Amino acid sequence: MSGTLSLAGGIALQTIGIIMRWVESCRIGYAHAPLSDLYESLIFFSGTRAIIYFVIELRLKNKAIGAFVLPVAFLLMAYASFSPGISGQIKPLVPALQSNWLISHVLTCFLGYAAFAVSFSMSVMYLLKYKNASSANKILKIFPERDVLDTLNYQMILIGLLMLTLGIITGSIWAHSAWGTYWSWDPKETWSLITWLVYAVILHARLSRGWDGKRIAIMSIIGFGCVLFTYFGVNLLLSGLHSYGS
Repeated sequence: MSGTLSLAGGIALQTIGIIMRWVESCRIGYAHAPLSDLYESLIFFSGTRAIIYFVIELRLKNKAIGAFVLPVAFLLMAYASFSPGISGQIKPLVPALQSNWLISHVLTCFLGYAAFAVSFSMSVMYLLKYKNASSANKILKIFPERDVLDTLNYQMILIGLLMLTLGIITGSIWAHSAWGTYWSWDPKETWSLITWLVYAVILHARLSRGWDGKRIAIMSIIGFGCVLFTYFGVNLLLSGLHSYGS
């Protein structure tokens, strides 16, 4: 119970912190939602991941999943707070980001990323449970059953794909208003599409081919690799219209 209360308190404090940062940006004359750079997106990403897990914990009454979900949220917060290459300073928006589409685009994309991140954790747990099905390991015994993990994995992928679809649509509309084109094959756009296709294939394989369990878990891990490259790799290794996000 103390762990659940601590998580709820942490989510509440993080939410208050995001609101206070938004209010402070208004006070100094920038007035924008705190979703515009790597620091702010990392904070939001970790928060949405924690919220999704919190809902799952309340639903399943099983805290074992938190051992795989919450450490990643902690690491995202730590990286945002202590990485020398990331500044937490509130900055004015570059012209391309000065749009009412900022909130809807970033919100939907990162809700999708968070759902995929939880799906990744479910997949790792499933594979550990699958590989050690006959094991008497006490830790594995507190994991949810494999069918529960598989169902949750599917639900997270479904939610993530829906949110990413909305993110791509809102981003296309925003791109048209900012740059005069709905799609420019920018590296971020391209890798977002690749990520979308990977998860669409996963859902197709499950619904049309009857795939489940181990195969879906492996594909989910591959899909999350695409998410990470879309989020981090593009900013670090490639340049394009979205480079301001770094």
